[in-house]
Amino acid sequence: MASLTDHIKQKMINIFEHLHKHPEVSWKEHQTTAFLKEQLEENGCRTKTFADCTGVIGEIGEGSPVVAVRADIDALWQEVDGTFQANHSCGHDSHMTMALGTLMALKEQRELPKGTIRFIFQPAEEKGGGALKMIEKGILDDVDYLYGVHVRPVQETSNGRCAPAILHGASRHIEGTIIGEEAHGARPHLGKNSIEIAATLVHKLAHIHIDPMTPHTVKMTKLQAGGESANIIPGKASFSLDLRAQTNEAMEALERETELACQAVAESFGATIELHKEDSLPAAVKNEAAIAIMAEAISNVIGAENLDKPLVTTGGEDFHYYSVKRPHLKATMLGLGCGLIPGLHHPKMTFDRDAMFTGADILTEVVLKTFEKIGSDMEVSVS
Repeated sequence: MASLTDHIKQKMINIFEHLHKHPEVSWKEHQTTAFLKEQLEENGCRTKTFADCTGVIGEIGEGSPVVAVRADIDALWQEVDGTFQANHSCGHDSHMTMALGTLMALKEQRELPKGTIRFIFQPAEEKGGGALKMIEKGILDDVDYLYGVHVRPVQETSNGRCAPAILHGASRHIEGTIIGEEAHGARPHLGKNSIEIAATLVHKLAHIHIDPMTPHTVKMTKLQAGGESANIIPGKASFSLDLRAQTNEAMEALERETELACQAVAESFGATIELHKEDSLPAAVKNEAAIAIMAEAISNVIGAENLDKPLVTTGGEDFHYYSVKRPHLKATMLGLGCGLIPGLHHPKMTFDRDAMFTGADILTEVVLKTFEKIGSDMEVSVS
């Protein structure tokens, strides 16, 4: 196992500082894409960009098997010190840096394994559509193993520890419209108050029960009704629902129950509730083969005593679309302990940047170990 040289570490620091200072939001990562393309080509990669979206693909080697490393490239839009701006508070700047560090470390190997190593710099993870776009482009069709990485907050694991998988839950967002009937405030019996309908819906949603062994929640996260006149009973309201479930099967059940709840409330008031599904993310699909190789790589780099079990988290991640849409893939995400505080998506999120070197070492090791695994499996099948 080779560790990163001081030269690579310094380059990674420079790359991270540049990406951190130049964040771009989903589908607008134009300068980020250009910068990544330049870095890939400087390190001997064949590159591919797209006319209709951001993101860039880099490759070294040729033929099969194909092992891929994916990094997300977009930033969040949030208020920082009183100003709304793009901000890398989810750590995507570090993910890009670790992927490039992995490339540089692989290039320093005396001999690369036979096959293709593909680096996927994916746009729009925060919008939930970037992975689907890469799937649409056919980028995953010939990939055998796929690895990702995500920095983890201190609430999940400690600095210096790593997990071989991040088992995100499924998430789904639904926009709704309540159509009741307006009336004078003095004559409520002539109207259908959309706020009262929404309040009833909140209580109805709180009483949805599916398998209690599977974590799940549904809640109203936005409600807008009424105007400037306080003496008008509002007939129309708009709302948002946030659904979370730890498995894809539980999410389907939760969505069905949510739709039935909306239907029942609407009928009880003689009103209409229209639902429109917005973005959604699937739950993780575990692949034991990929997880085993990642666990071995972590143990080799930082010691088995610092290996965590797969992390179960309620957050969402569009990385899992790759496994759902391309079932042939063996995929997993490295959960990198890095002292991240106070939490992901916090405007002041920070972490131990030296942990990026550990992440790149582990990703380098997992790529090399994967080719070894594929090679040994082929020898066994031939014999």
